[in-house]
Amino acid sequence: MKHLIIIAFTIWIGIKQNQGYAQSVEKPNLLIIQTDEHSFRTLGCYRQQLSREQAFVWGEDNFVETPNIDFLANNGILFTKFYAADPVCTPSRGSFISGLYPQNTGATQNNIPLNDEIVTFAEALNQIGYTTGFIGKWHLDGTGKPQWMPERKFGFEDNKYMFNRGHWKKMEDTPQGPVISARGKNGKPLYKLDNADKKSFTTDFLTNKSIEFINKNKTQPFTLYLSIPDPHGPDAVRSPYDTMYQHLNYKAPATFNKPKEGVPTWAKQSKKDGIDQAQYFGMVKCIDDNVGKILSCLRKNKLLDKTIIVFTSDHGDLRGEHHRHNKGVPLEASAKIPFIVYYPDKIPASSVVSIAFNTVDFAPTILSFMNCKAPPAMMGHDFSELLSQPNLQKKWEDITFMRNAGKAKNEQWIAAVTSRYKLVISEKDNPWLIDMKIDPNELINFIDKPENIEIVKTLATKLKEYGEVHADPFLKGTKMANDLENIIKE
Repeated sequence: MKHLIIIAFTIWIGIKQNQGYAQSVEKPNLLIIQTDEHSFRTLGCYRQQLSREQAFVWGEDNFVETPNIDFLANNGILFTKFYAADPVCTPSRGSFISGLYPQNTGATQNNIPLNDEIVTFAEALNQIGYTTGFIGKWHLDGTGKPQWMPERKFGFEDNKYMFNRGHWKKMEDTPQGPVISARGKNGKPLYKLDNADKKSFTTDFLTNKSIEFINKNKTQPFTLYLSIPDPHGPDAVRSPYDTMYQHLNYKAPATFNKPKEGVPTWAKQSKKDGIDQAQYFGMVKCIDDNVGKILSCLRKNKLLDKTIIVFTSDHGDLRGEHHRHNKGVPLEASAKIPFIVYYPDKIPASSVVSIAFNTVDFAPTILSFMNCKAPPAMMGHDFSELLSQPNLQKKWEDITFMRNAGKAKNEQWIAAVTSRYKLVISEKDNPWLIDMKIDPNELINFIDKPENIEIVKTLATKLKEYGEVHADPFLKGTKMANDLENIIKE
């Protein structure tokens, strides 16, 4: 009997010790900084991964120094092939927070609201004790513009400074709440600078609100999502950033004057030519300086090494490449996005992952990395193992998938993507195979090269499997579905 009492007491002591250990382990904070329509070529840490031709597409002397974002990459992990599941604002953001492909969120195009039943990573973290907040552009609640504090929070409990849509340049607080302070004669909010300064310019304003959130919640585990609406157009930034890069002699990208013949519909030239690269660079520099302000706040509060910091964007911006602007196409400058994760406690410094992932993979990955169970509906890959052990990436399958559900048939396409290849299937064109190693400018269709038969069949098979598993309507009873079948059968 005495022996059993000793065993029971020993077990009880072990349970208490485990409980005490669980309670004593600090939960890391999570800070996401997401920009909007951001070319990866404007970041120093990404230029370091590219050839000179690809790094300096606007001229060798024309670039922005981004020391604060580079700090995160140099002391964390950088993904060279991270893509938007759909390189358009709403569907990309919906996939990022839900871990679902855009066709499964309801938000397949801009200004279409997210389905009510979606459970986000923020909701999962909220349920295990995290204080959650969202500051900045949301773009997942339909057509409201700016629409402060959407009623549907999707797990982001503090959303006082969440606005649904718009690329406003000047904001302020009022007794009634935040407002857009640049307005026309009729009182309608405008995208004008209106003498915005370091307090009222939107990037600064939202950063300052983020710092207030951190200071308020520094004694408890928090999740903060800062969504900056720059460097998306209009190309305008406050002083002194508006003149910092005006002296540069900008050159058109090498692909700007590519021939029109043989170009697929999804890559056809845009009628718009005008961009202000000096203002775009200025917006990027302003963002980087504000990232520095946030890092200083975390250091001051002794939270820097206790916070997982993610820097990313919703999609890219062509900025004249392929004689196009903005996004919505499978080309690198449109679809590839910055993705950097900093957390020195677990992530080896200066790590690089070069295999393909996309925004769908973020939610299940970050939840696993934070020891939080992901909702079973999430479809993305959990690559949390790679965050702490990037040397294992050779074990992973190098493939991901993208799509675009444009309003017109000629805008619709779907793609299987690896770190080297893109197989692009569309409603209006013959299939395309892009080989980014041989042709980094993405000008040549390699689909009919005999040496590519096996890779084309493999990508087509994988794309068909994706369509079946994730119920993609693009691959059921469509020309795109027929094209895949024909490739697989050949």
